Amino acid sequence: MNKKYKIGFIGCGKMASAIIKGTISSKFILKENIKGSEIDCNAAETAQKRLGIEVLTDNKYLVMDSDVIFIATKPNYVAEVLEEIKEELTPEKLIVSIAAGVSTEKIENIIGRNRVVRVMPNTPALVMEGMSGICKGAYATDEDAKFVTELLSNIGKCIEVAEEQMDIVTAISGSGPAFFYKVIEDMARAGQKLGLDYEKSLLLAAQTAAGSAKMVFERGEISVQKLIDNVATKGGCTFVGVSVMSEENSEKLFYDVISKTAQKAAELGK
Repeated sequence: MNKKYKIGFIGCGKMASAIIKGTISSKFILKENIKGSEIDCNAAETAQKRLGIEVLTDNKYLVMDSDVIFIATKPNYVAEVLEEIKEELTPEKLIVSIAAGVSTEKIENIIGRNRVVRVMPNTPALVMEGMSGICKGAYATDEDAKFVTELLSNIGKCIEVAEEQMDIVTAISGSGPAFFYKVIEDMARAGQKLGLDYEKSLLLAAQTAAGSAKMVFERGEISVQKLIDNVATKGGCTFVGVSVMSEENSEKLFYDVISKTAQKAAELGK
């Protein structure tokens, strides 16, 4: 697949918009080959102005005119949309679903032996720092997965996993931004309680989080534990703070957070 392929987005909400903007900005797909659809005329007009692409109100026509179709509706509308478009699907068309909790099997049960790739993106895609996990359906190819990975890499990073691992991906990266916001907010409030202006404390916490993440990406062969040890010199102030985290069993806390979130994601998928 390449720039000549046509992509259609059924639903032009925030996540779809982030993918569209990233794809256009990277020139991975030609802008004129990207279209969207919204059922409501006003929503379609607004999306068209916001994104600078043609936004239709006819899902069937969008599918007929697209090689790759993103299902970007809310999960509870997926079945209805698939029933509407299934007659327009041919073996050459690829379905990409970003609907949380909707398995490729559920999609295939409606549309038959068509190629499906499931995606779990996250909200930092809105600032081109997204983290997406993808998995192939029963009939999708390695080439399909490669294409979707390359496309999503324009709004951040992307990995391929087995479908049974998608609930873990949902917990770590799909829900993860809220967990990091919580840590940043708690650190900022701690600084405020100790006498620092809240906005200054928030800036310290947020920028430190961003810088620390960048150092993890650029660590090379160094382990994350080594990064911790490099800052937490034994007997120093950081060592005291890390010791408090260990005493409070932060590892168990985050295990429980991720585990229970993944369990909830699995329940929603049923």
